[in-house]
Amino acid sequence: MTNRDALPFDAATVLGAGLMGRLLALSLARRGCQVSLHDAGGPEADGAAARVAAAMLAPLAESAVAPASIVRMGQYGLERWPELLASLAQPVFFQREGTLVLWHRQDAPEAARFAGVLARTAQEVPELPAMQRLDATGVEAIEPAIGRRFAQGLLLPGEGQLDNRELLAALLASLQALPNVQMHWHSPRAPKDFVAGASERIIDCRGLGAKPQWPELRGVRGEVIRVHAPEVTLRRPTRLVHPRYPLYIAPKPDGVFVIGATEIESEDMSPASVRSTLELLSAAYSVHSGFAEARILEIATHCRPTLPNNLPAIRWVDPRVMQVNGLYRHGFLIAPAMLDTAIELLATGASTLAPRFALET
Repeated sequence: MTNRDALPFDAATVLGAGLMGRLLALSLARRGCQVSLHDAGGPEADGAAARVAAAMLAPLAESAVAPASIVRMGQYGLERWPELLASLAQPVFFQREGTLVLWHRQDAPEAARFAGVLARTAQEVPELPAMQRLDATGVEAIEPAIGRRFAQGLLLPGEGQLDNRELLAALLASLQALPNVQMHWHSPRAPKDFVAGASERIIDCRGLGAKPQWPELRGVRGEVIRVHAPEVTLRRPTRLVHPRYPLYIAPKPDGVFVIGATEIESEDMSPASVRSTLELLSAAYSVHSGFAEARILEIATHCRPTLPNNLPAIRWVDPRVMQVNGLYRHGFLIAPAMLDTAIELLATGASTLAPRFALET
């Protein structure tokens, strides 16, 4: 361990074993810290918002609903994820084939608005790869299975995705392999349950579970459908522009696809409605008719932890208790930036990354 990696404390208690909790626990343990990880659920992360996600890494595409700070964090994450994944105990599906954006003729005005937002983002964040406009021939060239069903499209080069559940499992396996990590499942805890000594820190990554201590948090509902469609071949995540239910289709290994839409302002955790399910599946079928024969593996819902400005934050409750929260719909996109910023703050009390990302700390 180098001096740069050294921490001014010997032990850490991490609350919440979702995406951020696992990443932080692993990073701290690898720096020699004795880590105790607590989660209200089990090791499969069945209670975590990260389990119900498409894990797309699409900073330019997300700029349609997010400011430049999130775009910069996402671009940082795209470059950082390969390094993080290479260090894990198990392989995780990851690719950077870009994002394909499509629309039906009747939604051309909405597509023009979307493209205009992306063009303004490109001016504000010039290090992003330039989007490419495609005609029907161009769409068919990069996704032959779609053919000429769409007259126009956009390709956002360099964007990517990973497999969220493979990642959660790989992080778990890596943590289990370390002798200085203790994991406590079905163990709901809050910072008040612990007293941190001078050489200890508490890091709260519980998402909505932290709402009693961070009342500004709210849940934003997301719905996804996982299907097995071996007859469908898509090389990259595809987004379908629509004024009411913008849709994404993210291909995963072994013929599995994650189909989802944008968020719903609700903390309702009940199952997806018939209307939502029909709209998602119908829109997917309009992209590729092969989805008609897909088998539905799962219809899942969850609420993402969100702060009033829809931006993430890291804050100190006291000098020994840190909270990391508010990742909203951008969890996998911005997680590496949040991780590295939090580690800087824990190690030195300051961060060179936070100003770069306009990150509230």
